Amino acid sequence: MLKIKNLNKSYGARKVLNNLNLNIDTGQIYGLLGANGAGKTTTINIICNLIQADSGYISIHNQPITDDTKALIGIAPQENLLYKTLSCEENLTFFAQIYGLRARTCREQVLKTLADVKLFDRAKSPVETLSGGMQRRLNMAVALVHQPKLVILDEPTTGLDIEARYEIWELIKQLKNQGITILLTTHLLDEAERLCDKIGILKNGQILAEGNLNQLRQYIPADEVVTIKTPNEEKAITLAQEYGFTPRRYGSDLTFWIPEALELKEIIARFEGVDIDSISRQPVRLEHIYLEVTQQDSVKSNNVR
Repeated sequence: MLKIKNLNKSYGARKVLNNLNLNIDTGQIYGLLGANGAGKTTTINIICNLIQADSGYISIHNQPITDDTKALIGIAPQENLLYKTLSCEENLTFFAQIYGLRARTCREQVLKTLADVKLFDRAKSPVETLSGGMQRRLNMAVALVHQPKLVILDEPTTGLDIEARYEIWELIKQLKNQGITILLTTHLLDEAERLCDKIGILKNGQILAEGNLNQLRQYIPADEVVTIKTPNEEKAITLAQEYGFTPRRYGSDLTFWIPEALELKEIIARFEGVDIDSISRQPVRLEHIYLEVTQQDSVKSNNVR
């Protein structure tokens, strides 16, 4: 569906994309993760043919990116692209006409899309009367109204409460079930875990790691992750390493990769003689993988003492 090969983009002396390679299959939800400045927005702008790459190749649906491919793409930006004094129906009609939908086809598609995002009963409501979650769903409807092959969702649940977030997640799953290909950017790693078939971790304009969750877990060879609070950190680290536990610091937390399944009492026994104020355990999560991949240099220098 979407193929990006050796994509480069610089702004003056600042290189934003550095031989970026990325492939998204038809019907897949691809999560593109990265800190602000990693190159996500530039990548999206090039896909949408809003800016030109310095070099490299990009195609969608086997067509090189041109003005003609814009109709194949729908984008829901992080900031809602809506006219607040217009109704939901008027908003969608406006954008549908921009994409070239005419008369009867336009109206049918507007009403169908409103139904798809569960806003059919609010068709005549001005946008300013909608809740934040409803506005975000309407923003997604703008990306869907012309029936694109690829939908780009840029931080679709940022700023929403948990109930509205779950509504957006269900909508994204429905889009996948309809065979729509989705490129999702998010800072919410649990969102990527829940939704994405494939995840790419972007830093300095390059994909550092890519794959499904099981494939990405290979970056952390552990059965689980244990975090302890203790005034005897040096001793805890020494003992842990004797048992093959890998120490890591995530912020101020002292954490250990536990390579095999152990009962809690067995883990505590490994730290005999260490005063432990608290101990918590959890499976390897995407947040651990993300930090390991993006902060390898700093992690290696700070992982022991």
